[in-house]
Order: sequence, then structure tokens, then C-alpha cells
Amino acid sequence: MFSSVAMGLASAGPAYSLAATLGIIVAGVGLQAPIVTMLAFIPMLLVAYAYRELNASNADCGTTFTWATRAFGPRTGWMGGWGLIVANIIVMASLAEIAAAYGFRLVGLDGLAESRLWTTVAGIAWIVVLTAICYVGIEFSAAVQRWLLCLEVAMLVLFAVAALVKVYTDPPPTAIHVSASWFNPFEVPSARALTSGILAGVFIYWGWDTAFTVNEETVDSRCVPGRAAVMSTVLLLIIYGLVSTSSQAFAGVGTSGIGLGNAHNANDVFSGLGDAVFGGDGTGLLLSRLLILMVLTSALASAETTILPLARTVFSMAVHKAVPARFARVHRRFLTPTWGTVGMGAVSIAVLVLLSSFSQNVLADSIDSVGLAIAFQYGLTGFACVWYHRKVLTRSARDLIFKGVLPGLGGLMMLLLFLYATFVVYAKAEYGRTSVDLPLIGRTGGVTVLGLGALLLGLLLMPLVTRGHAVALKLQRSLLPGRLPPHAAVDAASRYLPADSGSGVGGDWYDLIPLSGTRVGLVVGDVLGHGLRAAATMGRLRTGVRVLARLDLSPDELLSRLDDLVEQTAHERGAGPGHPRPKADEALGVTCLYAVYDPVSGKCSLARAGESVLLVVEPHTGVVDHPELPPGPPLGIGGLPYQSTDLELPPGSLVALFTGGLLQAADSRAAGLAQLSRIIADHRASLEELCDRAVNTLLPGAVDEDATLLVARTRLLDRNQFTQWELPPDPAAVATIRTAVGKQLRDWGLDDLTFASELIVSELVTNVIRYVGGPIQVRLIRDRTLICEVSDTGHTTPNLRHAANDDEGGRGLFIIAQMTHHWGTRYTPTGKTIWTEQDLPPTDGH
Repeated sequence: MFSSVAMGLASAGPAYSLAATLGIIVAGVGLQAPIVTMLAFIPMLLVAYAYRELNASNADCGTTFTWATRAFGPRTGWMGGWGLIVANIIVMASLAEIAAAYGFRLVGLDGLAESRLWTTVAGIAWIVVLTAICYVGIEFSAAVQRWLLCLEVAMLVLFAVAALVKVYTDPPPTAIHVSASWFNPFEVPSARALTSGILAGVFIYWGWDTAFTVNEETVDSRCVPGRAAVMSTVLLLIIYGLVSTSSQAFAGVGTSGIGLGNAHNANDVFSGLGDAVFGGDGTGLLLSRLLILMVLTSALASAETTILPLARTVFSMAVHKAVPARFARVHRRFLTPTWGTVGMGAVSIAVLVLLSSFSQNVLADSIDSVGLAIAFQYGLTGFACVWYHRKVLTRSARDLIFKGVLPGLGGLMMLLLFLYATFVVYAKAEYGRTSVDLPLIGRTGGVTVLGLGALLLGLLLMPLVTRGHAVALKLQRSLLPGRLPPHAAVDAASRYLPADSGSGVGGDWYDLIPLSGTRVGLVVGDVLGHGLRAAATMGRLRTGVRVLARLDLSPDELLSRLDDLVEQTAHERGAGPGHPRPKADEALGVTCLYAVYDPVSGKCSLARAGESVLLVVEPHTGVVDHPELPPGPPLGIGGLPYQSTDLELPPGSLVALFTGGLLQAADSRAAGLAQLSRIIADHRASLEELCDRAVNTLLPGAVDEDATLLVARTRLLDRNQFTQWELPPDPAAVATIRTAVGKQLRDWGLDDLTFASELIVSELVTNVIRYVGGPIQVRLIRDRTLICEVSDTGHTTPNLRHAANDDEGGRGLFIIAQMTHHWGTRYTPTGKTIWTEQDLPPTDGH
């Protein structure tokens, strides 16, 4: 806990932040500077609660990037991460310059401290040194932070106490007594001044969130960073309130000498105040130099803790495929992001050189522009917390307040500050030290150009870096069923939730496949991995399942054929020159559950590959059963052969097929199954309602893995929809069945199909009598089509062919194929069934 709090305070850099911004705040709001620094604490505390709640739900070093991605999608997440990158890189220019200036003053080289060239050179050197320290590892960095922070806080408290004592015992000419009006925000000259002051105040609090960017390297990563963040902001409030009040009481707000309103001292208020407060002789000189040393070390510590979150944010974005993957490389010995640390250090140097050559006052303009990026990033995090937890806000009063109200208010405050400062305060050409003549707009303040321009640059880059995710998601959606087709055998509903981590999509799929004889195939599968290749693999397997299913294979045989396809594909991917060994295929290790339900018999045949699970709800009692399915290895792994099992399902039974991702948020697999069982036990609820309940309850927030749920409620065909006959292998039976079929069709009002159906039945029955023998079963089913089935004990599939002119036979199946819409053969335990489908004639009104 202490290390996390120390890192948060050190990242804010109290001494450096006050030295760089107190003069700017006083210039804007005058004597109300103390209350403005305190008011900036309010939105910061509210956003700190947002960070705490989001971190408790999902501890990730990507912070705003990861959370905004999960709440709003990859594009918004990218902008959140970009805002953090912009703020950190730009502030490095300010940190490097003030560290360089105070370093020169510490050794008495005040002339070099005023030189832009030498402060830039020294700033570059400091960035290089600090990048190297961060590269060595977080443990060394944290150890350095702890002792530097203790000295810094002690020095600031000593300075504040000494200043106040002198104000009331031996006041300098600039001294003024503390007044209650200093803490009255209504005495600030204007709303514009208040906005610029609070935004500068936001900057001095910024940095406490560093504890979250190293949460994955923290003990108890879900709790410690959140507590450390709240403690850090409160401690910063105390420090800033005390130091700003004592400094103003001692130096006043005058525009000359050591006055805080002196523009010459705006970016460095402590260099003159140290000598005035402590004196220039003996112990006083030592203390004043120590104060300068503390500002220097504060800037260095803040720079160091700026590099840490910057490198880890980029690392997280690389892991999530939002920036090039090389930024996710980790040094084997130091365990720090190599490209993220070194690369961001190099970019910071480039920005320092650019701003030093462009801006007349790089420090002031960069601080204000950083304030815009901070407000954008923190505001987005506040809104992300509300939206991320929107499904649980009504669970308790605590959830409503800490997950909804407080983060929402923090986000709203930051949004208002950002908009008003960007387009009203900072846009004025006279604000700041620089201005830019923009086409069609005119002279615009350099702060707005720098801050807003940097964010807009991320908006332009966003389509390039999120293109992979967008393509993968589009491919995934196009390969899944747009909607489940209506079917006589079942009512069905489904839900698919793509993963919010990684590239955002994976390889889960579901399907409902119409089969012959009004049967239906139900399937769910889970491809390992994420991204475009996983989505493409999913599409390949889904197509394979549909093709094999149309061959009327049993579930175990279908999975065996699919397993062969996976192994063959994996082998082919590794074949050829340069690939001596087969490459790993995304389909290896895929889990799949395939079920075939027959609404005539009420039987459901199932087989599984991997650890797929099935839940069945009894229609009248709501009792949930978890039938044990025969084990089967994941696809492509090899092992035991697949095996089917049969279940008897009463009409109205509910079956739930799902992937493991649906249970990922539960404490354990058993707990997740128990939750899902309680939800689907409400057999009176609609399927869509059950799906919504399951997803909202089991996955209240964003998900790390894809999740798929397919629920189906079974039906039995009405006895008036089908009829069947048992026939002996006697040629006389052909006339009998022709007559029976004709009568049944007339009873159904399908006179138009009588001739064709009689011909089909007589041809198929004749073939059985001639070539197979044994008992014969004929079945007619009236559904969306007219289905005719002829079953026998043979195991030979008839082949359709074009008969030659002199052939005496071979034309029967050809004639049947011309007279039907579909026909085919499926095997049964006792033989085979040849089936045909004919389109029903249009009814009146169609």
C-alpha cells in the first residue's frame, strides 16, 4: 500500500507541480488561488472512485484504454488511450525543462537555467537517464520513489510552516495575512478565470493514477491501487492547500519581485521564495538549496512515473492490437516493456525539441494543453465506469453511488471543463504565449492548437489502428446467422458477445441447421484465440458443420469427419518449403457440441468435442438437468473416438447450449452453472427474456472471452401433420401404398401433389422390393414442405445417374430428382431412409 501511495504522490510531483503552476493559477484567479487548487480536488476525487471501481472489476495496466474499450468499443478506447499518451508525452517537455533549470540553479549556473538551448539539452539528458531507470524495472523505480518522496513532502511542509511563521512574526513587505475570502470561489473575477484556474489545478493533481498502470505488478491488484488512489488525492489536497496558502501569504500576488503574480516567475515560483523564506546564510542557504533540490527531484520523480504509465499503456494497447505488436515485447531479465519504454522516451525527446523550437514558453503552454488531455482522459473514464456497470447500478445503494453517481459527476465536470477551456478560454489568441493563424478560423491560442490538435491527430490515426478489429468483427458477424430461421421442431433464441480484450472478437459460433424429416441440428463451438484468423477459422468450421450436417450424419460421425478436416488443414498449412513442421492451426483444440432433435419421435442425439456442457429444463416442473455426455477430445487433438448419446425430450423441454465464456465472470464453473440453471428454470418466460437474463446476470460487464448462448424449446409434430405405413416386401404393396398416399394428400387438401407423390412412393418402394427386401416403412410429413420418406434395412446408397438410351433401368431416381425440390439419404441404426421434399402449392391470398 505504501509503495502504491508513494508512487501516486511521486507521479503528481507536488513540489514540481506547485513550482510550475502556482504562478499560473494566481495570474488567473488572484487571491482565490488556494480555493481553486482545492476545488480541482473534487473532480479528481470523483474520477478516482471511477478508477477504483473499474480496477476492482478489471485490473489492467491499460486503464482508460482498456476500460473505455470494454464500455464503448475499440474506437472510443483508442481515443482514451491516445489521450493518456498525449498527456504523458507533452508533460515530459515541461518536466524535462524544469528539471534542467533547477539542476543548473542547484549548482549556481543561473545563466544556463535561462538558456532555452541548454535547458533543452539538459532536459534530453534527463529523459535518457530516467528512461534507463524505468527500463531496469519497477522495483528499483519504486525504491527510488519512496525515499525521494519522503524528503520532498518533509521539505514542502517545512517551507509552508516557515513561511507562515515569518508572515506573523517577521513579515516581508509582500506578506498578507490569511483571509477567509481566499477560500470563497465566488470572488474569482470570471467564469473564464475560474475554468483556467481549475484546469491548471487539475494538472497538479494528475498522476495519482500511476498506481493503476502498474496494478498487474501489485499485490492484491484489485484493491490496493483503488485505495492508494483515493489516499493519494486526499494527501495532495492537504499538501496543496497548505503550501498554496502559505506561499500566497508570504509572497503576495504582486507582479514584481517574489510576488506570485510576477510573470517572470510564473513557471518557477520556488527559486526566489526559497531564499526569501529560509534566508541566504548558513542553515537558511542550505534549506533554500534543499528546496531547489526537492523541486528538481520532484520533477525527476514525476518524469519517471510518467514514463511508467506511458510505457505500460502502450504495452497494453499493443497486447490488444491497438498499436504495433512490437510494443508488447518484454525484456527477459528486467520484465519491462522494451519498445514501450525506450520508444516512448524517444518520442518524448522529439516532442521536447519540437516544442522548445516552436513555443515562446514551452512550459506554460504545455501545462495548459496537458490539462485538456487530462480532462478528456479522466472524463472518458468517469463515463466508462457508469456505462460499464450500468447493469448493476440498482443492485445496492453503494453500487449506485460509487459506480454511477460519483463517477458520472466526475466525468461530467471534466467534460464541461474540457469544452469550455478548449473553445472559449484557450482558443483566444491572446491566451498563452503563442498563437497560430489557422485557415478559415484565424488566430487561435497555441494551447488549444497544441492540446486539441494532438487529440485530433489520434482521431485521424484511429481508423488505421482499429481497422484490424473492425474487419475481424465484421467478418465474425457476417459468418454467424443473421437470425435463427423458424422451424417446426423448436423455438430458438441466441446471444453472442464478442470479447472486449485482445482484438475484440474471437471464434465462438452457434447455428441452427434444418435437416431432413423436419429434424433440426443445434450446434455451438469455441475456437481458441482472437482476431481475424480466429474469426476466419470459425467461419471455416461452421461451413464444415453445415455441409456435413446436410449429409445427415450422426453427431459422433459428424465430429469425427470435422476432426479429420481440422487435422488435414493444420497439416496443409505447414506443408511446403520453409515449413518443415506443421504450423499450429487455430482450429486445434476447438470445442463443439452438436445435437440433432427429431420432432416426430421426441429424441435428441448429441455428441461433443471438448468440455461442452448441456442443460435441459423439464417443461412442467422447471427442474434443470445436467446430463452427462460421453467425453470426446477437442478437435484436432486426437484421443478417444466420439460417441453419441440419445435423450428423450418431452414437448416443451428447454435445452441450453453455450460456450465456456458465458461462465467466465463466475467464481467457479460450478457456481456459473448454478446461476445459469436458476435463470433458465423459469420455463414460463420467453426465450428472448431468458437469454437477456442470462447475459445480464452472468456477464454484467465487459468480457475477456467470447460468450455464446443458444436456447431452444422443443416441440412434437401434431399427429395430424404426419402419417406412416408398414409394408411387406411384396410387389402388391406398391398399389396399396399409392392408393393410401393419394387419399392422405386429398385429406390434407394437396390434390396438386398427388400424381407426383404417388410416382415417387411407388418408385422408391419398388426399388426396395427389388434390391433390398425386408420390411418397409413409408412416412408422409406435412410441414413447410411435403416430405416423403421410405425406410428399409439396406445400407447401400442409391446413386443418381444419367441412363444411356439402351439402358433398361436407372431412370427412377433421375425422375424423382426432377419432380422434387430436395432429396437425399440418411442412415439409421436399422438401415437407411430415402427422403424427398416437394414445395407446397401456394394458398389463397399468397
